[in-house]
Amino acid sequence: MFEDLKKQVGLIIQEHQHNSEVAMTAICEVLQSSVDYYDWVGFYFKNGDKRELKLGPYVGEPTDHTVIPFGKGICGQVAESNQNFVVPDVAAQDNYIACSISVKSEIVVPLFKNGENIGQIDIDSETPDPFSEQDERFLEWVNQQVAQIL
Repeated sequence: MFEDLKKQVGLIIQEHQHNSEVAMTAICEVLQSSVDYYDWVGFYFKNGDKRELKLGPYVGEPTDHTVIPFGKGICGQVAESNQNFVVPDVAAQDNYIACSISVKSEIVVPLFKNGENIGQIDIDSETPDPFSEQDERFLEWVNQQVAQIL
């Protein structure tokens, strides 16, 4: 599955290399429609010099979490740790910001440009504990592709 998705993401990056917003939206759409446990897919980016993340392109249910302070929730923790964060059960997390009561698990992978953590891809799932190391490696690859057009 991920090999096919890599081809699709590669084509999107090629086609929209001069419009990163369009490319990222298309990537979110492809990921959400192709992986049955990717229910909400979006990008967050560092908001200038502020210690906060700002919501970028996404697909899925609308969210109130358009700005997330560093350290808050899973996304805010990844902004500080620079590490992938896989949450098999969001109910077991103390520092979790609920986007929807139907979300059961989450994966957040930082996006680096020139060695700096500038953002992240965030995926919510309504399936308990669906994310594997394959998801992590694939999403790291997606972020490397996106970084090339930012």
